[in-house]
Amino acid sequence: MKGLTEIDREARKESFMNNLDGRIKLISAMLIIVYAVTNTNLLILGIMEVYLLFLIYLSNVSPGYALKRIALVIPFGGFVALIQPFFQPGNVIWAGPLGILHMTDYGLFFGVLLLFRVTVSVTSIVFLSSSTSMQDLVASAQKLGVPHQLAMLLNLTVRYLFFFYEQLMNILNAQSTRCFDIFNKKTPYKWRLKKVGETITMMFLRAYEQGETVYMSMMCRGYSENTRIYRAKAQMDKKDFAFMGTTIFILVSLQLTTMVL
Repeated sequence: MKGLTEIDREARKESFMNNLDGRIKLISAMLIIVYAVTNTNLLILGIMEVYLLFLIYLSNVSPGYALKRIALVIPFGGFVALIQPFFQPGNVIWAGPLGILHMTDYGLFFGVLLLFRVTVSVTSIVFLSSSTSMQDLVASAQKLGVPHQLAMLLNLTVRYLFFFYEQLMNILNAQSTRCFDIFNKKTPYKWRLKKVGETITMMFLRAYEQGETVYMSMMCRGYSENTRIYRAKAQMDKKDFAFMGTTIFILVSLQLTTMVL
């Protein structure tokens, strides 16, 4: 939950990228990801990564924060990339003892390529989440055709996720002041399990009560099935189209460069 709070805080900073329309950033990020996973040129993928890091810089995101978020996800894709040289067919460039393992040239290339693709895709998601608030992201997705019911559900989830986390922390703090510790082995296991069940039940009851209260408040304010999610920026301007055009121009130029090479 702390990570979600940091993401939302970074997305609400004032910067050139944060002031762009969410639809433009969402489409641009998806285009970059699609192009990255279909490209096989390592140099082109490296250039795309540099471009994304430049966009993150324009988003006024601290470099340490961005690199930390990228590094947290990379190991999962890095592990898959690490084993590719030993499973992909090709010319053997290294053979292990007893011939159990062998590394191929194509496997090594494919592993590096997969790592580059994962890095570019993850960096694209980091750029999108760091420059667009979660509410604006959901509203932009709805404008692009996501069903209204799904968009509204996601919007409410984002809005009240932090609230329910605060309620959970209040319950845990109240239990802590009464010397309850779920990991304390001096108390009977069944008793601890009972208290955990009571905590979960209490959270469900509070969630139900809060949901009813919120729904009645929404109805009193004119909510209906045609209600749209609020967006701070409703119309796209020249800056949005300029950024979209720049991204498309870079992708087309890289594709032409790939064809020439």
